[in-house]
Order: sequence, then C-alpha cells, then structure tokens
Amino acid sequence: MKQFRALAAGAGAYRGLIAATIGLAALAGANLGAGILGAAAILEQILPRGPERATRTLGDLARDLDGRLGGLVPDGLISALPTEPFAAVVALMAALGALTVWGTVVNYAHAHAAMTVVARFARDLRQRVHAHAVRLSVSDVGRLGATNLGVHVVNDAGQVAAGLGALLNKTLIQVSKAAGALAMALVLDYRVTLAALIVAPLLYQVMRKTGTRVRRATRRGLEASAEMYRATREVAEQLRMVKCCGAEGRETAAFAGLSAGALEQELRVRRARALGPPVVELVALLTLGVLMVVTSKAIIDGSADLGGVLLTLASLGIAASCLKPLTGLAHELQAAEASAARIAGVLGMPVEPGHEAGLPELARHSRSIELRGVWYTYPGASGPALRGASLRISAGQTVAVVGPNGSGKTTLLSLIPRLIDPDERAGAEAGGGGGGGGEGGGGAVLIDGVDVRGVAVGSLRAQIAVVTQETMLFRGTVRSNLAYGAPGATDEEIERAARQARAHEFIAARPGGYAAAVGEGGAGFSGGQRQRMAIARAVLRRPAILLLDEATSMIDADSERHISDALDEFAAGRTCLIVAHRLSTVVHADTIVVMEAGRVVDQGAHAELLARCPTYRLIAENQLVRQEASGSGAAGLGAAAGA
Repeated sequence: MKQFRALAAGAGAYRGLIAATIGLAALAGANLGAGILGAAAILEQILPRGPERATRTLGDLARDLDGRLGGLVPDGLISALPTEPFAAVVALMAALGALTVWGTVVNYAHAHAAMTVVARFARDLRQRVHAHAVRLSVSDVGRLGATNLGVHVVNDAGQVAAGLGALLNKTLIQVSKAAGALAMALVLDYRVTLAALIVAPLLYQVMRKTGTRVRRATRRGLEASAEMYRATREVAEQLRMVKCCGAEGRETAAFAGLSAGALEQELRVRRARALGPPVVELVALLTLGVLMVVTSKAIIDGSADLGGVLLTLASLGIAASCLKPLTGLAHELQAAEASAARIAGVLGMPVEPGHEAGLPELARHSRSIELRGVWYTYPGASGPALRGASLRISAGQTVAVVGPNGSGKTTLLSLIPRLIDPDERAGAEAGGGGGGGGEGGGGAVLIDGVDVRGVAVGSLRAQIAVVTQETMLFRGTVRSNLAYGAPGATDEEIERAARQARAHEFIAARPGGYAAAVGEGGAGFSGGQRQRMAIARAVLRRPAILLLDEATSMIDADSERHISDALDEFAAGRTCLIVAHRLSTVVHADTIVVMEAGRVVDQGAHAELLARCPTYRLIAENQLVRQEASGSGAAGLGAAAGA
C-alpha cells in the first residue's frame, strides 16, 4: 500500500475537515455505545428479576455504571432518574429516541465532511497529474500514449480517491461504531467478548489473501480498459478510413476481443471480492454458535445472568454488523493501490529540462541560430535521425529545409524550441558526418551564441511560433483558438492576424463568426481552413522565430500564393525556417538547406543547388515529372533555375 499512502498524504491539505471527520466518527461510536447502555437498562427493568434484584432502580444501575467509569456520571443526574420501573422505561425510550435523532445528524455531518475531502482530493490529484504530464518531454508522452495519459488523469485518480473515500467515509464511522459496541460488550461481560475476539486473526488473513488477488486483477483490468479506450479513440479518429476500407467488421471483432479480455479481468476481481463476505460471515456465525453453547451452560448453572449474556451477544452482533461492510475494504484499497502505482509511474517521470528555478531568461533573438554537430536518435529507433548536422542562420533570414522523406527535416526544426535535445554521445562518434561533436558530445543548439539548454525554456518558446502539417484545434471558439498562443490579444489583433493568414473570409461566413464553436480536433473545418487558422495563430504571437513545417501542404495553389505573400510580409525582420516538399514554396528563400540521411549535404540558392547538388536536382526532377503528369507542367529545369 506504499503508493496509495504516498498519494493519500495529499489529503493532509484538508486537516481541518479530516479532524472533523474523525471527531464525528467518534461521536457516532459513542452514540451507539450509549444506545446499547440504554437498551441494557430497559431490559433490566422489564425482565423477570430475582429477590436480590427486585428493589434495584434505574438510579442503582446508573451508580453501578458510574463506578465502572470512574465517577463520570453527575450525582444530580443519578438522583433525578425515576424509581418506578415503567416510568424508567418511558424515560429510557425517550432518551433512545433523542440519541437516534442525534445519531442521524452526526452520520450525515460525517458523510458530508468525508466526501468533501474526497472530492477535493480527487480534483487536486487530477490537477497534479495533468500539470506534471504537460511538463513531460514530447518523447515521454509519446511513449506513454495519449489514451493511457487520459486514463491516469481521470480513471486512476478517481480510483485512488475512491480508496480514500472508503477509509474516511466508510471505515472511520464503522470502526468507531464497532468500537463503541465492543466497549459495551466488554463492560457487560469481558470474558465472552475476549473469547469472541480470538477469531480476529483468522478474519484478517482471509481479507489479506483476497485483497492481494483483487490488486493483481484490478491492475490487469485497468490495462485492459486502457486498451479499449485506445481502440475506441483510434476508430473514431480514423472512421473515414475504416469505412472506406470496409473494415467495420474487423474493428468490431478486434474490440470484441479486447472487451472479452476486460470482462475476464472484471470477473476475476468480482470473484475475489465475492469470496470475502461469505467466509467472514461463516466464521462469525460459527463463533456465535460456540459462544451461545458456552453461555447457555453458564445461564443454566446460574453463574451468568440471562439479560447480561443476551446484551453481550447482541453487542458483539452489532459490532460484527458494523464491521461486515469493511470486508470489502481491503479489496477497495488494493484496487486503489493498483491505480496509485500507475499514477506514481507518471509522477516519477522527469519533467522536460529547462523548467528548473534560477535559469536565466533568453534575451530576444537578434543575431543567429546555430546547430552545431547535432546528433539525435528517437527512442527505440534503429539509427540516428540526425548525424552531426550543422547549420548557421543569421537573424532575419528565411531558410528553407528540403530533402527526401526521413532525412531529418522535422527533427531539425524540433530542436529549436527544445522539444527534443541532442543526444549525449561520445565526441569521437559525433565528430563524423559533418560538423564535429559540439557541446554535450551530441552537438548543441545555440541562439545568439547561447546554448538553449542553459536558459529557461519558457523564455525560449515565447519567441517562437510553429505551424505544422498536422494542425490541431482545441474545443472552444474560433477566437480562443486563434489567441491560444497570445491570450491577451484584442479582437482587432485577432481579426488582423486572420486577414493576414487569409482566414477572415471563411471565419466571418460561419454563423457566429469568431465566436463560432470549434469541435473536437477542429471538426467542421477543412484541412486547409485549419492550417490557415494555425498560421493566423502564429502571426498573432509576433514571434522572433517562425517555424513552418509543411504549413501550406493542405492549401490549394491559389491560396498558397496569397498566404505566401502574407507570410513574406510577416516574416520581414524575423528568422524563418520552412520545411516543404513543394519547391515552389521555397525557391525564393534566402538559403535552401538540403538534407539527406540526417546530414546537411548542401545549402545555397535554388539555381546553385540545381547545378551542383544531386539530391536537390533529383527532388526537382521528381516534382517536374509529377507536374507534367498532372498537366500543370513547367518548362523544365532550366525554367525552374531561372525562377
């Protein structure tokens, strides 16, 4: 239970409410004990009494109790008690009625306080996991998986909170009531009570064994549920492809297999949980039967009082009934431990570097961006994505990066906002492939001569805007999406940015305009519209560095020309890096960088590269063939060179 205890310690922020919960539970236990005493007094008054007890009044009983409690009962209260048996019974029934009402109030107050703690704890834990997750590195989140992350934030946190709720709401009050009943049983006949408690170790072993089985099955069940979430999300996101491929049946069958696995784990949990209560009940009944045989002999022999024995057994029965709901407590806590272990795995992952306190802020970019001998290997990949890549860009330049698929273009761009860091490699190994090892063995990324690993990452990213091919919009409004990177932007600034990205026309045409709702993933907008909104979002940030990764890949040629004009205007005075497959997008860049197999193989102007770089010429030839095949044609490479 180590992980559950560690997370549950977070509820300590609500010490006042927890103290109130404990106090109210203790009151409930005391209230039950007082009720048992009242019942004992009533039986004393109405059961047949021998000659030695014929003259005993309610006051006499109170004095006996006062003697056992060390003089806690006030003398004035004892003297005020009625002496006539029927009047005593009426008074006791009235007192029991008042105790019942008071107990109801206490039970409600306890439940309210406990569930308030649990609800706030669940909120805090979810916020804690979410806040940690968004500070993890992109690669760590990728390995974890979006579905698993959602399950940890929502389901696992809820399961841990349910375990805390079982302790505060159920366990505290039930144990307090059982303690009150046991205390009264000890007062009435300690020998019978101690004999009944002999079976407690056996009951503990039963609960421990079944609890272990529940924890294991719960962990597997959570994993199976995560797989079902993943499969459902994947089908929903790729539903067009599923339908076009006629794969509905295959997906249904695959999900049925996952569902069957989840069902098996759920049945294992339920079987383990179902075993505890009947075993506990069997042991309790056998114990009660033995006690009844023993006490019956004592009553027949005259060595025990019938009323006292009955009340002792009744008190033990009440204590057992209070503890019976707790037979499932071990199971609930083991399920919470399984979820807590999964959450601890996330919280134990290191946050991405650059968030440490005391790191200096990066000054506004004004001189250069340099990649110095950078190597990078994706986790689990068979080889490096970048192999000693080196590149220097002067501030205000527009640099295009081209190359075959898998040449490392996007990886290179990801280094600049520090979404990834260069590998830690031996300098000798990193020294090959162009550019030397650089700082840190695997190279370095420097802005204005400053290694980005030595500055606060927030100050770095505040200067950068990124537009990628895979544009993601968030649930909300058009306005909130455009202002996502600049939350303080005015309506006028938002509209100006949308006009510059050629997005204003289709936004204004929608019902609601900039206040129109945006569905999950940007549902209701075409790919080109989403990209133009993403470009407007980048424009609104007014960055010093603009990164465009296939930013116009889903836009028609006419729109691309208009947007390119707007981006040229916006990029003036800013450092701009463009990754694009279409050479028409990059031919007018200040410098074109050619990449192949993770290396920078050449850089220069379009015409220069056509003349001397085989990789660039092959890219141009392939595009020319595609253009001629589509009928949009070009005059040839010579015409392209003259552009």
